[in-house]
Formats: sequence, C-alpha cells, structure tokens
Amino acid sequence: MRHDPLGEMDHTGAGAAYKLRLKRQMLLWRALRARHALDRISDRSAAIGRNDILLFATMRNEALRLPYFLDHYRALGVTHFLIVANDSTDGTLDLLREARDVSVWQTAGSYRDARFGMDWINWLLMRHGSGHWCLTVDADELFVYPDHHTRKLAELTRWLDRTGARAMGAVMLDMYPEGPLSAARYDPGDDPIKALPYFDADGYTWEYQPKYRNISIRGGPRKRVFFHHTPEHAPHLHKLPLVRWHWRYAYVSSMHIALPRKLNTALDIRNSLPSGALLHTKFLDGALDRAAEEQHRGEHFTHRERYDSYYSGILQDPVLKHSGSRRYTGTDDLLRTGIIRRGLW
Repeated sequence: MRHDPLGEMDHTGAGAAYKLRLKRQMLLWRALRARHALDRISDRSAAIGRNDILLFATMRNEALRLPYFLDHYRALGVTHFLIVANDSTDGTLDLLREARDVSVWQTAGSYRDARFGMDWINWLLMRHGSGHWCLTVDADELFVYPDHHTRKLAELTRWLDRTGARAMGAVMLDMYPEGPLSAARYDPGDDPIKALPYFDADGYTWEYQPKYRNISIRGGPRKRVFFHHTPEHAPHLHKLPLVRWHWRYAYVSSMHIALPRKLNTALDIRNSLPSGALLHTKFLDGALDRAAEEQHRGEHFTHRERYDSYYSGILQDPVLKHSGSRRYTGTDDLLRTGIIRRGLW
C-alpha cells in the first residue's frame, strides 16, 4: 500500500496511482494554459476574505436564471462569485458586471474544447480557490442540504473541517413541471421550483467505481424517459460541488469526479457525511428552444451521437410526471426518500 503526495492511499497498485498523478498534472497544465482564453471583465477578487466561501461557475445566456441564482447562493452564505461568461449574448454579462460580489471573465472559446468549461474553472479554482471552501455548480443548479434554510454554509463547512472532510457530495435532481415541458413558465427572480415542482422519488442506481473511488448515480426522468432503451448512456447524477480546495486539486469530468481520488469518497455512506442535492432546473421556460440550439451546437456532450435522440425527445415536449413523481416541499422530502443524507451532521 502506497500514498500519493497528498496523502491518498493506493489500493489498486503503484502503476494505477502513478497514471492518475500524471492525469492530475496534465489537468493542471491544461488549466494554466486555459487562462489565456479568459478576458478579465470585472475582477473584484481582491475583496475575498480569508474565510469566505466562494462559488465558481461557467455560464452562457443565463440572464433568465441569474437573479434567483445569485440570491439563492447569497442566502446560503456564498461571499464571492467567480464566473466565466462563455460567449453570452443575452445580457448575462451586464448582470454579472453590475453585481459587487461577482468577478467575471469572458471567453468566446469552445466550451467543448475546454473540457466543457472545466479547464477555465480549474484555473480560477487554482488561482483564487486554494484554502477556501468552494462551491462549483452550473447556472441551472441550486444546491440544498439538510436544514439549509436555518444552518448556513459556514456552519456546515466548520463541521466538515472538524471531521477532517475535504468535500461534500450531492445528487443532481432533475426537476420538472406537472404538464408538458413547455408549461414551465417563469419570470426572472422567481423561485424556479415553483415552475418545476416535481422530482422522481425513486428509481436511482448507486454503483461504486474503483478507478476514482466515486459512487456513480443514474436515474431520474432523463434515464426513465429519454434513455430507457440505453440506460447505460443516461447522464451521471453524482457530483462533488463543495470542496475545500487546494491548488493541486482538479476536476476531471465536470463536477462528477475530482483528483486526488480521496475527494470522491464523499458520497460513500460508510463515511457518515451529509450529502446534498443540486436541484436541476434544466427544463425551465425555454427548454425546447435551448435543446434545439444545443443539438445544433454540439458543445455539451462527449459522445454527441448518443444525445441526438435525447434532444429530439425534449423537442417533443413530453410530460415527465408519472406515478412515482413527488412534489418538492423541502429537503425533508429528499431525506425521507434517501436521495440525500444527514450523516452525523
């Protein structure tokens, strides 16, 4: 049994551990290179305090979601936002530039070629996140956890620090309307969950994957409806959004997997850690138009050919609600169904 430079025990052999260290070094090199693609629009990072909780995101044309997105995370206790605006044309950049707690960079580079934005985010995390608890999310994700309305992120991260945990995992939970997708009408600033109040309460698979020591989760309406013939191609729902970052860490595949591998054990029930959910509001107002655009651009998935039928399925304006759907009223719903856990928190 061996240890890597950051203290990760190797149970799979020295060769495998060495390859993963090389992979992490390659990802860090890509992040360093990716900084040249980012144009600084409004850098207020000098205001970041030692104990501030930071949020990192890449977004494109998210003016509809932004007002509530920022308010939600401010209420949780995020102090500063570091955002990459990728080729936005809808006013996203103006909204971000006006916010005093946001630093924003712009790029017209390929989201796909930047590993779906993760090279840009890894650079910002390396440069600004080291030593901080950092939330890394997409613009259509709202992070929630047990008691989040009464216990802020600072209390949660202090508890994680006391237990020695370096990360907290979450399930990406697809939210959807009662009727067809086109029924999810929404006005900027409103709570998106009012338009998308339902989620799948069961039908999820949890599988341990030894290569990265993560728990792979699949399920929800996208597996049930859009990938029912090829469930092995359904999107992964496990994520690692909250990490006490170190400049030598790196996200490997979106926020699904990180290196070193010890970070990915956050969803392992044996660790007795709390877990959260990312309420996924992809199917909000305009989902059909966005699906048509994403299908044409081909920027969002590694295996583009697998997802043409997925986009085509969205364009059929389906009703995702079924007998196993449940209306979301709060995180107690997710605790009762086992989608999230309190652990020892």
